Amino acid sequence: MPRAIHLLALGIFTMVTSEFVVAGLMPQMADGLHTTVPKIGYLITAFAAAMAIGGPPLAMAAGRLRPRSALLALSAAFLAGNVLAALATSYPVMVGARIITGVASQAFIGTAITTAVRMVPADRRGRAVGVVLNGLMIGTLLGMPLSTLVGERFGWRVAFWTISVLTLAAAVVIRAGLPDLDRAQPAEAGGDRSAFARPRLWLTLSTSTFIIGATFAAFSYLNPILTEVTGFSTGAVPLLLIAYGAATVVGNMVVGRLADRHTVGVQVAGLLLNTSFLAGFALLAEDKVPAVACLLGIGLVGVTMNPAMAARVQRAGNTGALVNTVHSSFITLGIIVGSSVGGALIGAHGLRAPLWTGAALAGAGLLTLLPDLLRAPAPHPAPATTAETRPISASR
Repeated sequence: MPRAIHLLALGIFTMVTSEFVVAGLMPQMADGLHTTVPKIGYLITAFAAAMAIGGPPLAMAAGRLRPRSALLALSAAFLAGNVLAALATSYPVMVGARIITGVASQAFIGTAITTAVRMVPADRRGRAVGVVLNGLMIGTLLGMPLSTLVGERFGWRVAFWTISVLTLAAAVVIRAGLPDLDRAQPAEAGGDRSAFARPRLWLTLSTSTFIIGATFAAFSYLNPILTEVTGFSTGAVPLLLIAYGAATVVGNMVVGRLADRHTVGVQVAGLLLNTSFLAGFALLAEDKVPAVACLLGIGLVGVTMNPAMAARVQRAGNTGALVNTVHSSFITLGIIVGSSVGGALIGAHGLRAPLWTGAALAGAGLLTLLPDLLRAPAPHPAPATTAETRPISASR
């Protein structure tokens, strides 16, 4: 992989860290902004909604620029939102800051994926996406705990200032290390939008929603499940979540290497395994050893399907920034659906309900893969020779 692709992962790491920082600092932010913890929780919803709704139009606008210029402009917008969050003295200002950062981060992720696939041959696109999305996995593994630690030790504003410094550093290395590619033809507004006339693309996007929804139905409530059902102490939960995060990093690396040649097969295997792990967790949640085994299994085969999901979406649509950003919006929709449906069922069915919800969503995801399984297999993509997908030497 060209070194520049790893730089894109650094940018995504900072944005994922910012996305999760509120979850770890709710009481401190509620005190600082003179509001309630539930209202601080709405900041997470605002960020996710901004990603899903505002990200695609901004990505389409950024597509008129060269990739490096677009990424730097989006980094600047994201930086402005984080600085505004660090300086916010009222709740409405913080909501505005989270909307700005949510929109910018979604557009950045879509543009980064599009840029990465342009720097490698067509038969390595899945692996390139896997490398870029390591920023998402490592952000989940390290970004949230580190930002929470900084916020608890030095105040929540310092956490946002730290993310701002990381954002600036990522922009500097992207400016220095990313080749100045020409604007890609697929990123033109007309060509990019035409892909959405294909029914297969919408079905493919829905698969991603179910895959991520299945995982986040469980992930959103792991803390109470592990403490109140499995019986772990509150001090053990962070260690278990770190182990879960490590499993996602490993799984993402494996899926990234398999995604190009076994795109649908990887997703079928992942959904089958995730259904088993989620159902097994629900059935055996009171026994610590099988519960932890299922937890790690969910980490290995849940969000780690991202490289295969991206490869399938790009084949059904195209590699343009708008398609990749809309795909990210469908992933965000999965997070919203999984966490909200799972949470809504807790009152009537207890804390195992999110796990059963996840298993049901994973089963629904399998159904969306049936048309591809019944379709005659297509030949594997040959290495591209066009300017759009010509590999970039790592020395550049």
